Amino acid sequence: MSKSFFSDSVALNSGFNMPRMGLGTWKLTGMVAEECVYHALKVGYRLIDTARYYRNEVNVGNGIRRAIDEGIIKREEIFITTKILPDNHNSPDTAIDDSLRVLGFDYIDLILIHQPGRWDEEGYHALERGVKAGKVRSIGISNYYTPEEFDRIRDTAQIVPAVVQNENHPFYQNAELQAYVKKFGTVVESWDPFCGRGNTQRIFDNETIQQLAVKYLKTSAQIILRWHIQENYVVIPGSSNKAHIEENFNVFDFRLSAYDMNLIRALNKKKRFEHW
Repeated sequence: MSKSFFSDSVALNSGFNMPRMGLGTWKLTGMVAEECVYHALKVGYRLIDTARYYRNEVNVGNGIRRAIDEGIIKREEIFITTKILPDNHNSPDTAIDDSLRVLGFDYIDLILIHQPGRWDEEGYHALERGVKAGKVRSIGISNYYTPEEFDRIRDTAQIVPAVVQNENHPFYQNAELQAYVKKFGTVVESWDPFCGRGNTQRIFDNETIQQLAVKYLKTSAQIILRWHIQENYVVIPGSSNKAHIEENFNVFDFRLSAYDMNLIRALNKKKRFEHW
């Protein structure tokens, strides 16, 4: 196992370690994206998640390099994730090279196929070639929600996906998929841990979540993120608010009891809010 610089991390089947908490950058653009990434790294985040589709890789890279230049962190102390779309089928290898160039680094810690698509298997094979070329350390898939979808990629792969990144939150707990992929050493990562834009207040105002926030002297957001971590998800909340970025990271000084974890598990409505 490779050396880990992360205080709370999970071991991937690729032999690398991935922080359990990261910053998601969907909808962050321009200098806002750069400032949020830079601030997150100052706070203590070590996982930054972006994608070709977000069109902010250059800003994410600028924020990371700024933190490196100021001596806040070293490159090897950061875990960078990006994603390529299946419609990059004509040149998936070029898409990887483009991300490396735009981000400004000579390797990427994790690249995912952003979503299922007609040419996703070829895209995944390009990720495998990226690993063999030393451009990528770990690879995986995003928005694959069933064992059958996971197996469609795994059955043709030489490298088993290290990560499946999906929508997960207390109202949508896909424990069945998590249990299935665990057999292959694959980790599930949660995007939209607060149910996504337009639904955040619904989960924050949930009576159970609010009662636990009072009990643990934490915010609703912190209770939800702590639940994700204890359920063995990697979680990547996004925010353009520096105070919220700090708040979201402040979840490593308490632990939910087994009873309270079950209270949150009981909130499962098996309801997704996005349809990637």
